[in-house]
Amino acid sequence: MNMIHESVKIHDSVKMGYFNVIEEGVTLGEDVQIGNHVTIYQGTKVAKGVRIADGAVLGKQPTPAKTSTMKLSGEIQPLVLGEGVTIGSNSVLYAGAEIGPSTLVADLATVRENVQIKEECIIGRGATIENFVTIGKRVKVQSNAYITAHSNLEDFAFVAPCVVTTNDNFMGRTEERFSKIKGATIKKGARVGGASILLPGVIIAEETFVAAGALVTKNTEEKTVVKGFPAKISKMVDERELL
Repeated sequence: MNMIHESVKIHDSVKMGYFNVIEEGVTLGEDVQIGNHVTIYQGTKVAKGVRIADGAVLGKQPTPAKTSTMKLSGEIQPLVLGEGVTIGSNSVLYAGAEIGPSTLVADLATVRENVQIKEECIIGRGATIENFVTIGKRVKVQSNAYITAHSNLEDFAFVAPCVVTTNDNFMGRTEERFSKIKGATIKKGARVGGASILLPGVIIAEETFVAAGALVTKNTEEKTVVKGFPAKISKMVDERELL
């Protein structure tokens, strides 16, 4: 049994499993496939060819804590899924996010509100994309990576598993922090190795290669390999490895 609001627009070609809840004003385009136990909240727009696996939650409105740095001003606009998007099992995508065509959001991933992800990206299993993040085209964010709020990942960036980005040098102890919160910027074609940590506001320059386990405390230079704790320039990136 499915619970579908009478206002939902469903194309005749949509295929749907069991025990789904679809709220008012949702639009389901041509050839959409929905698994079992999926919840799609009010107004969500699902384009042609989208695949939604079991247990996914789409278009959830945020409910921040009283002490959160994020302050709501009314209801956020609905979630938008572009053509050919794939949503994995038990993933959670909030209202106010826009997912570009042919992007994969894998099992157990979370995408918060006010996030823009362009086409042909991969958001890996268990990855978290916090609010006010922009992600360019063909970006890969691998399993269990954490992209903090107010970060920017440009086209063709690569973020390996378990990378951690940060945005708050004060860690919640002063009012001053509210005006200085800033995540990392990972420029076009830059690659960040597994389990690396990027400190607040750092800029990973174009084609930088951050070695696994590095602690990046300051901006990098283009086409350099940085490694260590804290990270320092090791050498230049091999020309064969550049975009």
